[in-house]
Amino acid sequence: MERFFKRVSNGSHPQESHSQEVEVESSKRSRIEINIADLPSDPGLRAPISDYSPNIQDEIRRHYLQQGPCQPKDHKFPFSDFGKERRRFNTAWYDLFPNWLEYSIDKDSVFCLCCYLFKPNIGEQAGGKSFVGTGFSNWKKKERLVEHCYKKCEALMTEKQQIQNIVLKKNIGDRIRYRTRLTASVDCIRFLIRQGLAFRGHDESEDSTNQGNFLELLNFLADHNEEVRVVALKNAPENLRLTSPKIQKDIVNAFDESRDVSIKEQMVVMFRYVNKKGYVIESFIGIEHVANTTAVSLKTAIDKLFSKHGLSISRLRGQGYDGASNMSGEFNGLKTIIMKENECAFFVYCFAHQLQLALMGVAKKHGLICTFFTVVSNVVNIVGASSKRRDILREKQTLKVIEALKSGELSSGTGLNQEIGIKRPCDTCWGTHFGTLVSFITMFSSIVDVLEEIANDRLNSEQKHEASIMLQLVQTYDFVFSLHLMKIILGITNELSQVLQKDDQDIVNAMDLVKVCKQQLQMMRDTGWNSLLDVVSDFCVEQNIDVLNMENMYCAQGKSRRKAPKLTNMHYYHVDFFNAVIDLQLQELNSRFNEANTELLLCLACLSPNNSFSAFDKRKLIRLAQLYSYDFSTVDLRVLENQLQTYVDDLRSNDKKHEVYPLVYLLIKLALTLPVATASVERVFSAMNIVKNQMRNKMGDQWLNDCLIVYLEKDVFNAIDNEPIIQRFQNMKTRRGQL
Repeated sequence: MERFFKRVSNGSHPQESHSQEVEVESSKRSRIEINIADLPSDPGLRAPISDYSPNIQDEIRRHYLQQGPCQPKDHKFPFSDFGKERRRFNTAWYDLFPNWLEYSIDKDSVFCLCCYLFKPNIGEQAGGKSFVGTGFSNWKKKERLVEHCYKKCEALMTEKQQIQNIVLKKNIGDRIRYRTRLTASVDCIRFLIRQGLAFRGHDESEDSTNQGNFLELLNFLADHNEEVRVVALKNAPENLRLTSPKIQKDIVNAFDESRDVSIKEQMVVMFRYVNKKGYVIESFIGIEHVANTTAVSLKTAIDKLFSKHGLSISRLRGQGYDGASNMSGEFNGLKTIIMKENECAFFVYCFAHQLQLALMGVAKKHGLICTFFTVVSNVVNIVGASSKRRDILREKQTLKVIEALKSGELSSGTGLNQEIGIKRPCDTCWGTHFGTLVSFITMFSSIVDVLEEIANDRLNSEQKHEASIMLQLVQTYDFVFSLHLMKIILGITNELSQVLQKDDQDIVNAMDLVKVCKQQLQMMRDTGWNSLLDVVSDFCVEQNIDVLNMENMYCAQGKSRRKAPKLTNMHYYHVDFFNAVIDLQLQELNSRFNEANTELLLCLACLSPNNSFSAFDKRKLIRLAQLYSYDFSTVDLRVLENQLQTYVDDLRSNDKKHEVYPLVYLLIKLALTLPVATASVERVFSAMNIVKNQMRNKMGDQWLNDCLIVYLEKDVFNAIDNEPIIQRFQNMKTRRGQL
């Protein structure tokens, strides 16, 4: 025990104790007052490194490392007696041990610089004081220097001789096999995550017939790659196969408001920005689990996500959501809370949502159109209620197409006359109503045939009477007129809906598209009546439906003729139906897209290059810059006023001068940054249903987030080589295998 612990004497005198305390206090003062420049170069005069304050020990080490070992060569080395022989230090030993050997002129001994700087202070366990405290001076035994070199010093000074590297050097074959095995796992995970497929299987044991996608794909790769087969799966060490779920999650992590199937509230965050090349980019950043969907909770989640990525709300220049009150509320909504913190984070109501609400507004406010969509929805439900009925519909439509091809009504060719179905319209799915009406017109005769079969079915009367009622309703002039009218109106707005869903759409162009849509509707109201009437009449003749005489008096169904207004069919269908529906649609568009009247968008419209910047207004653009007070100083505003006119005049003659005007270019980038629609967020929700389906409903938030980022940002993911992924995976924690 005395080897490890020094015996404490119980007979110490008070004077000795007082002397020790004085020495300790003196030592503490010397630690504080030490001067690096005064440190002794002679190793025999140095104080132990542990005697210095821990705060300056690293500084002292750097000082001695910069100086290098003390190796005086011009000194007259004294001789020492070794029996009958006289020996002394040989300067040739400096060449043998250049990195660590030091000589002390004061003590005529050699020391080790590495041991002095880095040797642990644990007494005899660390190898004694031969090369640190008292020094080594037995010149007769040179082999002690060689022994110390290979066992102690060179292992510290030379990287290739370090213990870890010695082991790795001896196991270079293991390193190659480990890298091959890891690369195979990374390649398999790349494929699975790019396709949004599940990784694990229900039974992953070796005798299982289906071990899950990851193991099955790895087996496939091993069967077709001899280099992988010899090092992976059964041929790999049991504790280093790199196939465990934890390893899979680490590799995926190395790549790096909706309710999902696990019934968690999720908030999706997308960033919209202009890159260095001037392109508008929308990137998926991540999902955040929120306990509830109140504005305060959502703001807390956003702050957490921004902090994670080292971002600040103060750099936000736009925000876009749907029309939910917790998001766009005027007083307590999320957009209001953010704008109180950053007044330049302007809110734009999603244009695509507004368009869908405008279309649904017509259906709710006009009685005939509301009845029309109810009939369409019921017919779709009846016809598509079972696989048998859908098969009957496809068979009848196929026969109709074959007959039309034989008669020459349809032309054949690649991609023509594809098999189609009829989809159920949904108020929250953009464009579904238009697609349903197009299919309804194309398959009208087949739908009528299926309804007749259901209505005449004697064995199954569950929907027999409902099908009979729907059959009578769809074969009326009112229904056909409504079908073609709404198909044209929705066709005009569908083009706008498709364009608004592009992630590179800018706010100025979106406003122009809304304006064009209104103009087309107005043109249809002014000049489209006759063409619509001809199309409806031809369709009724083709489908054996009675065509009304427009000169006759209109008779409203379900109303007394005595109390009915005296109107002709022409007046009713043209004024009370055709014009009324279009006017209602225009009214909805004007009320929904009221942002076009706000100061921000009126100023943004002046940036439009249409008709050689015909909308250019310098005063409004200066006001736009003033709205972004964080980006434009008072001096910048004065410079911008001069740049704007020069910029527009220059672009009218040459469109490659934008980089000459940095302040104007900044204004344009701010306009491009404003979000137009939340279609990218909706696409994330759709991808979430693929990645986290009913069979994978226990995915954690981090695992889901990692998978979604790679699945959605495929362009970035494909540009990442395996090597940085492998290095990041390796550095995440201590691994059994080494690269």
